Amino acid sequence: MRFDVITLFPELFAPFQSIGVTRRAFETGAVDVRLWPLRDHADGTYRRVDDRPFGGGPGMVMLVEPLVRCLSAIRSDQAAAAAPRLPVVLFSPAGKPLTQQRVQHLAQGPGAVLLCGRYEGIDQRFIDAHVDEEISMGDYVLSGGELPALTLIDAVARLQPGVLNDVASHEQDSFSDGLLDCPHYSRPEVLSLPEQGEGASVEAAVPPVLMSGHHAHIARWRREQQLAITARRRPELIEAARARGELSKQDEHFLSQLAL
Repeated sequence: MRFDVITLFPELFAPFQSIGVTRRAFETGAVDVRLWPLRDHADGTYRRVDDRPFGGGPGMVMLVEPLVRCLSAIRSDQAAAAAPRLPVVLFSPAGKPLTQQRVQHLAQGPGAVLLCGRYEGIDQRFIDAHVDEEISMGDYVLSGGELPALTLIDAVARLQPGVLNDVASHEQDSFSDGLLDCPHYSRPEVLSLPEQGEGASVEAAVPPVLMSGHHAHIARWRREQQLAITARRRPELIEAARARGELSKQDEHFLSQLAL
């Protein structure tokens, strides 16, 4: 899998590829990240990549010519490496929200060209001619597309074989089955935790079912916790799962008894 990243700040990507569990994806070559500094493809002494918008208004707009040259260099490099022609993805508030299902689909594909915008935006003519997909990270605005690119690469990299120690780790992630994840606990079995704003403490114990050794009961408890948390915090996900026919009669009975 290959990601070609068009960016004004390539230095943001190096530390990310050398730390954490996902570094295995980059060290083994399972995910090949190639950085393309946009200023390398700009004209003039100052390597200008932006200019004022027609019609006036605040901010600057990224110019078409450097982007076209950079994308052309990427296409040549892909062809020389016998790589497939990868789709161009732009991170934009106007795009479709990134979901775990979209991440899973991308994780099974050849990769993408990730376009990291900056300033007020990118000349629409380049978007119309060359961008295949626009992705949004949420209803908020960032200074540029580098953080979304890092997020996407991380989400895809952790799904590659051999990256996580246990393949079941990502199978139990939030959204993998359309619902939020259940709570998790570790040692010690009982903790003495101070109450907020008071000197007193409260005993907090691991739910007994998790120490029962009864796998069916544990699985059901986790499922019910998923349902309860999702119903209370993201009820639209419950409705979506119901529409897809993914809730069992037992699930529906539990939800009907749940006090929201």
